[in-house]
Amino acid sequence: MEHQRLDKWLWCARFARQREDCARLAESGLLRINRQPTDKSHARVRPGDVLTLPLGGPIAGRVRVVRILALSSRRGPPSEALALYEDLPP
Repeated sequence: MEHQRLDKWLWCARFARQREDCARLAESGLLRINRQPTDKSHARVRPGDVLTLPLGGPIAGRVRVVRILALSSRRGPPSEALALYEDLPP
């Protein structure tokens, strides 16, 4: 697997409980892939891509930056999800 849908990767990496919530996050336009804003839940992500995600909504103004290390075909336990990405300083 060389790429994966953004919403599915977010779900597998446990950034939200439901895949629909991951799709809404992507479609909000607040998420960036390699510094490029996206509003498509079907955007392709690959290992090495850097995601910038809002924390606590747009009002909070906090962000989380992660580098994708691996893709996953299923949503596993939290320990497996942590192996999919590494946190970077914002």
